[in-house]
Amino acid sequence: MAEILDGLKVSKEIKAEIKVEVDKILESKKRAPHLVAILVGNNGASKAYVNSKVKDCEEVGFRSTLVKFPSTVSESELLEKIDELNKSKSVDGFIVQLPLPDQIDQEKIIMAIDPRKDVDGFHPENFGKMALEMDTFLPATPFGILTLLERYNIETKGKDCVIIGRSKIVGRPMSILMGRKDFPGNSTVTLTHSYTKDIEEYTKKADIVITALGDPHFLKGDMIKDGAVIVDVGITRVDDDSPKGYYLAGDVDFDSCAAKASWITPVPGGVGPMTRAMLMKNTIIAYKTSVYND
Repeated sequence: MAEILDGLKVSKEIKAEIKVEVDKILESKKRAPHLVAILVGNNGASKAYVNSKVKDCEEVGFRSTLVKFPSTVSESELLEKIDELNKSKSVDGFIVQLPLPDQIDQEKIIMAIDPRKDVDGFHPENFGKMALEMDTFLPATPFGILTLLERYNIETKGKDCVIIGRSKIVGRPMSILMGRKDFPGNSTVTLTHSYTKDIEEYTKKADIVITALGDPHFLKGDMIKDGAVIVDVGITRVDDDSPKGYYLAGDVDFDSCAAKASWITPVPGGVGPMTRAMLMKNTIIAYKTSVYND
């Protein structure tokens, strides 16, 4: 049976480390790092995720602000708020929770965020720096996966790594980061997607499989080789007859893959908590590089 890559455990360690840093900042009579989240509309998953970020801020000692807009907000109103946050000397980083309503151009919103405060790591300037292996904010989920692999000392150099999914938020940046000259990195990376024929021909040869599809139980045990490392980014609500009426499922068929893998992330408790922790990490990095943190 595979050993567990415990994202919940590691995320708690990271948040505890950040809290030590924040305590030292406060002891020196400086202001606390400040993270702002913008929430548009009443999407249940988005509300839950943003609320969890507010809770994380409280745990590590950050100041947090939640800015709410109705789903009818205009693009100009949202851009006006972003401009205000860009200019604020008391804000170190902020996020605009995605997805956004149809009347708003998501790309225009991302472009409007000051790259120095883009703790989600979505701005093209930060993405470009990441691709060039320059210091910058990494997208929180790929950053979390890298950190999880690092903390468990998973060997990546010279390994065959298959990424399933090519989203701008996870798959594409993950493929770049696993091929970088660093640890974790130095892998030979194959990026697969919906047009890839016979995906199992790639996954069966892979030393590391990272899947971010949102397709419950997609990756089965007979699609991987013995000893593979499996990282499951997917999380989907699947209806059932339980009192809650659903359960959370990853992209990986856990039981069949755990029987063959050497390491595997659970869902929940794997990549999700790491994503949240790395948003905190990006915020403390933004604070340290800000000219307004005295």
